[in-house]
Amino acid sequence: MTMSSRVIAIVAASLLLGGTAFAQTMAPATPAPASKMAPATKKVQKPHTAASLECSKEADAKGLHGKERKKFRSECKSKAAKPN
Repeated sequence: MTMSSRVIAIVAASLLLGGTAFAQTMAPATPAPASKMAPATKKVQKPHTAASLECSKEADAKGLHGKERKKFRSECKSKAAKPN
């Protein structure tokens, strides 16, 4: 056999055998029943109060981040909650 006839034979065999591999499809994954699924844990967010939003704006203006921001907002909101 010559080299070109070997290449042709290999290509033909690859097409015949490879075609069946591409024709097979995966079985669709079936979802688990709702009773067996873990409950979704979503964090419920509280609505922002006017004082909270104002304190956030002040913290932004001061360029506070991280622990400093959290401490500032906490103090600011507690001052806003106290009646004068």
